[in-house]
Amino acid sequence: MSTHNCRFCGTTLRQTFVDLGTAPPCNNFVKPDKYDEAESFYPLHSYVCHTCFLVQLPAYVPADEIFTSEYAYFSGFSQSWLNHCKSYVDMMVERFGFNQSSTVLEIASNDGSLLQYFKERQIPCLGVEPTQSTALAAMEKGIPTVGVFFTTQNAEILRSAYGPMDLILGNNVLAHVPDINDFVNGMKIMLAPAGVITVEFPSVQKLMKDRLWDTIYHEHYSYLSLTAVRNIFAFNGLKVFDVEHLPTHGGSLRVFACRGDNPRPVDAAVFRTLDNEMAAGHYDLKEYAQFSETVRQSKRDILEWFTYAKNCEKRIVGYGAPGKGNTLLNYCGIRTDFIDFVVDDSPHKQGLYLPGSRIPILHPDEIRKNKPDYVIIMPWNWKHEIAKKLEYIKEWGGKCVVLLPEVQEL
Repeated sequence: MSTHNCRFCGTTLRQTFVDLGTAPPCNNFVKPDKYDEAESFYPLHSYVCHTCFLVQLPAYVPADEIFTSEYAYFSGFSQSWLNHCKSYVDMMVERFGFNQSSTVLEIASNDGSLLQYFKERQIPCLGVEPTQSTALAAMEKGIPTVGVFFTTQNAEILRSAYGPMDLILGNNVLAHVPDINDFVNGMKIMLAPAGVITVEFPSVQKLMKDRLWDTIYHEHYSYLSLTAVRNIFAFNGLKVFDVEHLPTHGGSLRVFACRGDNPRPVDAAVFRTLDNEMAAGHYDLKEYAQFSETVRQSKRDILEWFTYAKNCEKRIVGYGAPGKGNTLLNYCGIRTDFIDFVVDDSPHKQGLYLPGSRIPILHPDEIRKNKPDYVIIMPWNWKHEIAKKLEYIKEWGGKCVVLLPEVQEL
């Protein structure tokens, strides 16, 4: 077995967090003409560093093999996410006074779903997005977008071309970078002296508490706490001065940061959250070690539900093809023997097959045509939005189901 070192502090990793076997990259959807070809499977064995307590997945798959020109995740297909983005822009403008004289940089800007709201306010903005498919969609909205990975080296180039930024934001990207110190240092390089950084990421504390283990996949190199992010930022000359708790992705944190020499005071919310993480066992390796059995029991519960439903001759389909769903299906060994097909709102996924499980992805209209008994909502973080869309399945007695944190019929 290979040895791996912590991506923050360099310590050799030896404490398993959870081992989910092997799986292909979760967004490597299979095209019909490639159906008979082999897929590459990689370990999903995550660790917790016993020195700095950063939970992480070694870079089994390089970032440039995951975030390719055909990347299929477009954030603009979720109305809930669009609402979240607009609320963020409204809040930042009100709190910090960003205006037409300000400059905004979003890292991993995807299809411009967030920056479009800054653009509506005529606030100059720039996106950095390495996946060509989504970057082109952003540029079609009039969002200036640079198609590179954000690194220290590219930050130097961007600063020379565009100048320092008053706001740098990154939603659900800090977990996606294999070299986290290089990434954070790049943000410092791009930040204006009085500038603000915000990053959002799913909370590893919520992941453990609510058994949200399907969020572990190859795109997510790190599973973050405020404690870990504060230490990483401080190491790279940045100061965390505030934190908000968000409902997104099962429970996320939004961290506010500035340059380390900025006199901005640190809000009490930071110290409360740090205390809560310590009380929850952030520095106790036993808490992390116990998570593996929690996940194994969850798998058994899911397979028991599927087996009972199929033995009762129920038809089951899925709604949504998110990365987390592919982790769950591959770890549990669920294929077309349990789920006939999944549907997805994104035309970029329709007509393809899920990686590993090879379950076909169809148009949402197929649910009404096939009248399944159960529809599994794979992106459980949008379960209320999706269940509302699917109210019509009650016409034939159909039910919506989520599998995590536990199997539940809605």
